[in-house]
Amino acid sequence: MKALTESMPKPLLTVLGNNLIEHKLGILPREISEVIIVTGYLGEKIREHFGSEFKGKKIRFVEQKELLGTMFALKEAEPLLSGRFMVMMGDDIYSKADVTECLKHSWAVLVKKMTEKGRGAKVIVNDKKHITDIIEGAELDVGSLNNAGLYVLHTDIFKYPLVQIPSGEFGLPQTLVKLAKDFEVSVVLSKGWFQITNPEDLGRIENVMGNKSEL
Repeated sequence: MKALTESMPKPLLTVLGNNLIEHKLGILPREISEVIIVTGYLGEKIREHFGSEFKGKKIRFVEQKELLGTMFALKEAEPLLSGRFMVMMGDDIYSKADVTECLKHSWAVLVKKMTEKGRGAKVIVNDKKHITDIIEGAELDVGSLNNAGLYVLHTDIFKYPLVQIPSGEFGLPQTLVKLAKDFEVSVVLSKGWFQITNPEDLGRIENVMGNKSEL
């Protein structure tokens, strides 16, 4: 994100007047009354911005002292979690419809069906639409399923060893694949996932979202 994140953590970048975290908090249903934010780079700015509450939802923070991957970040939040919970990536934008649909399942992963070739995290499913594998850094053909990084999980995931990937980090998708041998993890096709990887994405997404009546 170049100069945009020299003094600002990426999740506080704004799209249509709200930062990326506010977009996520704004689409959560009433049944989610508490939010845990795992912070890293410039995390104090996120704490200062949100404090302990946002529109009636309690906010708690966990600091990820070592940047060792998505599963390691989730593990840091384990003491504050109980039962079923939802995980979102801090620098993506999701839709209210996708959140609602994912919450219909005990275990779920949001995916985007590719409309053109690209690279991403390829989600493999069986004939019952339950995941069997997630391959990161894969070449994706048209029709392939790309992991959108929104999950409905349960604290049972912490019973499984963290899976280390070649970079040395511990991956949430890879750990979830291990769990999927024992639990049925459903895929939900996204209707409104916006991935932000460069400054140009911010303007492009504003144009798309500005033409939609509701996310």
